[in-house]
Amino acid sequence: MTSRRIVRGLLGALVGLTALYLVAPVFIVVPMSFSDSQFLKFPPTSWSTRWFESYFGDDEWIASTLASIQIGVLVTIASVVLGTLAALGMVRGNYPLRGAVAGLVLAPVLVPYVIIGLAVYAMFLQFGLTETTLGFVLIHTALAVPYVVINVSAALFSFDRRLELAAMNLGAGPVSAFLRITLPIIAPSMITGALFAFITSFDEVVTAVFLSGPDLTTLPAKMWSGVRVQIDPTVAAVSSMLLLVTLALFSGAGITRFVRSRSGARRNPGTAEPDTVRQTQ
Repeated sequence: MTSRRIVRGLLGALVGLTALYLVAPVFIVVPMSFSDSQFLKFPPTSWSTRWFESYFGDDEWIASTLASIQIGVLVTIASVVLGTLAALGMVRGNYPLRGAVAGLVLAPVLVPYVIIGLAVYAMFLQFGLTETTLGFVLIHTALAVPYVVINVSAALFSFDRRLELAAMNLGAGPVSAFLRITLPIIAPSMITGALFAFITSFDEVVTAVFLSGPDLTTLPAKMWSGVRVQIDPTVAAVSSMLLLVTLALFSGAGITRFVRSRSGARRNPGTAEPDTVRQTQ
């Protein structure tokens, strides 16, 4: 028992050090955002909030941020609906070439974004979809759906379908059984997929560079321009705020899922949601 605890402790320490090694460089941007220098400089020699003031006082930065939020929300809604339906079809469907369909759905995760951006730009240019909200929503949804599919599929694979059968034996129809039995159980995975979908859309820069222009520029494209065209320390301030928002979102999602799982275990120890089944009578 003691040796097992030691091994677990060593593995936990290894995981912690690996995570610190991967994440620590990201946090360097935080002190850089409070620098008073005209250039990106680490460590700062003097401290100031001037670059945060520059962000909030610039209409172009604010417009890009609002555009990214609007696109991200629309992409999240579309991705959750399409991704959940696709996951149901992939897990429960029985049709030829199901593996090929699954590969096609997950292809955007594997194909380099540069190739996707170039192909999308060439096609969207013909239909007038560049520099439009619809164009961004379409391509970002295609990029975000695989993350919803992966999360929801994992939940569906572990889902006990006897719960649905029990509900239907008690008089519930297929749609009612899905809405009142399956949906609440896979909801945490859907929320996780929605979070990944929003982050994917909000953080996507490659296709955004191809589709952005004077009429519509997303925040990542604006940040890329701020680094490539001119060294603007405002980018560091924006990066710090995005880092804080990202940490808050993932922390909130993790806490919510943990609390939900703990409360479910306390309500139904040793059983699989029997209260939910009884509600369908």
